[in-house]
Amino acid sequence: MFFKKNNKAQNRIDTLISAETRIEGDIQFSGGLRVDGTILGNVTESTTTPSTLIIGEHGRIDGAVKVSKLFILGKVVGPVKASQFIELQTKAKVVGDLHYKSLEMHTGAVIEGKLVFMGEVTDADIETQDTLLK
Repeated sequence: MFFKKNNKAQNRIDTLISAETRIEGDIQFSGGLRVDGTILGNVTESTTTPSTLIIGEHGRIDGAVKVSKLFILGKVVGPVKASQFIELQTKAKVVGDLHYKSLEMHTGAVIEGKLVFMGEVTDADIETQDTLLK
């Protein structure tokens, strides 16, 4: 049997930040958020439900991004963390470290930073990291 992973963007966009909009400050959202404008601040999903962030071709975020599902067509300057899935389209650019569990990267996408796989973390892994940091 083959199982299909649910790596699609959710069908519904609850919030749209249009191309001529610039927001300064942190944003916390739930559901679906599409950014075609500019955000100068961190973007995170609410902790209650997994959410989807779509950064349009002309969209830009200068700050940390932490969501479940992320689709980038534009630019992110800052660390990125997606707990389920990241898709980088052809014109996507990330300047910062990218933490992912599942990653799809199209030809032409650029990452200026480290790729960090977020696999299943065990208690032993955490203890080892704590020991190394001391």
